[in-house]
Amino acid sequence: MVEIGTPLSPSATKVMLLGAGELGKEVALELQRFGVETIAVDRYEGAPAQQVAHRSYTVSMLDGKALREIIEKERPDYIVPEVEAIATATLLELEQEGFKVIPTANAAFLTMNREGIRRLAAETLGIMTSPYRFAAEREEFQSAVQEIGIPCVVKPIMSSSGHGQSVIRSAADIDDAWRKAQEGGRAGAGKVIVEGFVQFDYEITLLTVRHAGGTSYLPPIGHIQIDGDYRESWQPQPMSRSALAKAEEIAGKITGALGGNGIFGVELFVCGDDVIFSEVSPRPHDTGMVTMISQELSEFALHARAILGLPIPEIKFWSPAASKAVVVDGESDQAVFANLDQVLAEPGTAMRIFGKREVNGHRRMAVLLARGSDHEDALARVRRAYDKLKVNI
Repeated sequence: MVEIGTPLSPSATKVMLLGAGELGKEVALELQRFGVETIAVDRYEGAPAQQVAHRSYTVSMLDGKALREIIEKERPDYIVPEVEAIATATLLELEQEGFKVIPTANAAFLTMNREGIRRLAAETLGIMTSPYRFAAEREEFQSAVQEIGIPCVVKPIMSSSGHGQSVIRSAADIDDAWRKAQEGGRAGAGKVIVEGFVQFDYEITLLTVRHAGGTSYLPPIGHIQIDGDYRESWQPQPMSRSALAKAEEIAGKITGALGGNGIFGVELFVCGDDVIFSEVSPRPHDTGMVTMISQELSEFALHARAILGLPIPEIKFWSPAASKAVVVDGESDQAVFANLDQVLAEPGTAMRIFGKREVNGHRRMAVLLARGSDHEDALARVRRAYDKLKVNI
């Protein structure tokens, strides 16, 4: 029997979000719809989920001592990592002491960096991946590039949204790729992964939810990335039955090995009927924001249900849909979104403005959503809305 108490009372069911960005904000709102008391922790003040949570803290989440102090003070019923850069050794200790980490502390540990999850997939589970090598030093990196061959992809083992990622297309790119990877890692300079360049027809995110009733798969999401950063997504991505079956098999294996309940974003390359594993996030995925308009229960609503042990008897898909990230370039703490009356004039469109306070360089600040008769129609609608949007900084 699942019970939920009253927020801000001794009976409260408390969830602590470690990471308070736009995805964490949607999770917090879905949890609050069930009367859950939410606590949002992030490395900077005023993060999106901190603006809606019952309480918030600002601390480096790589600081295990500081994290432990907050968790022991709050005693949450559930600890929900929403970013990769967390002191996972501390989470492993806390889980052993009786705290509930979503989906598990080991899942957070393995997916915090690309080395843990790639070795699990390729070497333990025997899942097909691109060829890869890891390198911690410049000379080792040079050897890894030679072994993998050019072209190849270079990423810090710990980064997100494409930070530090690049493609080596000739020997002249090697030095710049190493520099970019060292500057782009979420925990600073360190080890990188060098991956063979995969010639694929398209890539997908297969959102997979492990819940009290088993494992469910959402319709596949196609997406476009620029330098590893999501820019557009659509649902469903057309694919053959054979490829979809293989994708679900891979997603089932990797999420089963990670364990626990919650939603997972499994990223896959598809070439014909062949499917190659890329990455997995044990949390809502940025490309999955399209589910806020395509489904009855978004990925965030599904995550909340799975966390709380609530049933997910069906996942009702409304219609083909698309999303487009609004990435703002410049330096400002006063971004203004203009022309919104025109942006949202077309039926079947929606928008989420995240409420991030600053832009330094480039930053995803909002997302546009649209439904359509098929995914191409939905993409056309969301692109028309985007063309009407003005962001003044």
